[in-house]
This record gives sequence, C-alpha cells and structure tokens, in this order.
Amino acid sequence: MYDIEYLTSVVRKRMGDYRFHHSVCVSQCAKKLAKRYGADEEKAEVAGILHDATKETPPLEQLELIKRAGFEITDFEKSQLKFYHQISGAAFAKVELGIEDEEILNAIRYHTTGKADMSLMEQIIYLADFISDDRDYKDIDNIRAEADISKERGMLYATGYTIKHNVKKYNLLHPQTVEAYNWILETFFIKEKGN
Repeated sequence: MYDIEYLTSVVRKRMGDYRFHHSVCVSQCAKKLAKRYGADEEKAEVAGILHDATKETPPLEQLELIKRAGFEITDFEKSQLKFYHQISGAAFAKVELGIEDEEILNAIRYHTTGKADMSLMEQIIYLADFISDDRDYKDIDNIRAEADISKERGMLYATGYTIKHNVKKYNLLHPQTVEAYNWILETFFIKEKGN
C-alpha cells in the first residue's frame, strides 16, 4: 500500500546524515514493536520513517505546512520551536505525501510529547523514538530494559525521563507530556495495584 523506498528517499533529501540515520532506526524499531504488539507493521514503518521529516525545516515553513493541513497548534506550542516538527511532520505527510491514515498522522503528531489515551500506533512510535538503535543518551539501557518487559513500562520510564530532564534544565513541560505520564500510570499501573 505504501512505497517505503519512495518515502525513505523523500526523507533522505530533507535531512542530514545524523537525522536520516535516526529516522531509519526509528522506522525499523517501530516495525519490530508493531510485530510484537499486533499493530500494522507497514503503518509503523511509514510513521517511523516520516516522524522527523520536518525536523530540519525552517520554522516559518513548518507553520505554513501546519496551516495548509488545517491542524491546530496551540499558543504554547507556537512559543516552543521544539514542538513544531511533530505537528508539521504530520502536516507534511498529509499535504505533501497525500497520507490520510489517521493512525499514521497521529503517531507522527504526538511522537515527541505523547498524550493521554494514546492509540497503540501512537505508543509504538513514541517508544520507538526513545529506544531506537541509534540512541545513546544517559539511561538508554534502563529505558530499553523497561521496554523489553513491556511497552507500558518503557513508556512510563521514558516519559518520566523526559519530565525529569526538562525540569533539571528549567524547561517548560508540554501539558500533553504530563497528561501522558498520568495516563500511563493510571491506566496501566495504578489500577493493577487496586488503588
């Protein structure tokens, strides 16, 4: 259904070597996670290769893509450049590549921040972006170990890591990341404990 070689070539032209290698690694990781958890492997591969498609695109072009796609961007997101690419990436997939599948678009749209009530595909791309083979940041072994136990534990650890990392740097937290953390905890862990 999707021409992954074509999509990979599109992405290759839009970014440098480092970001392209990361995108390929996320795509491969997403496909493996999709197979493990019973999601559509092709959609996961597509969302993975496209998740950072606009990461190196100038901010004004990203805002124009978002507008063309009719996607919402909050005032908070407009004030924080690091959040542009997840929204504009979904917009690029829709407007420039003609991808209409909401599973793919939303997986790209929320891969950085996460959100409450994430679909399986959103969870897969969110987690794949954290644990792909190219990642080498502090604590990556712990995140991967948690993800090996379950995607829920991987997501909880990764989201907690993001929150702690940003708090240490006195960065603003995206409300959706906090909501994602609470949702993961309440949905998959607190209820298990009978609280």
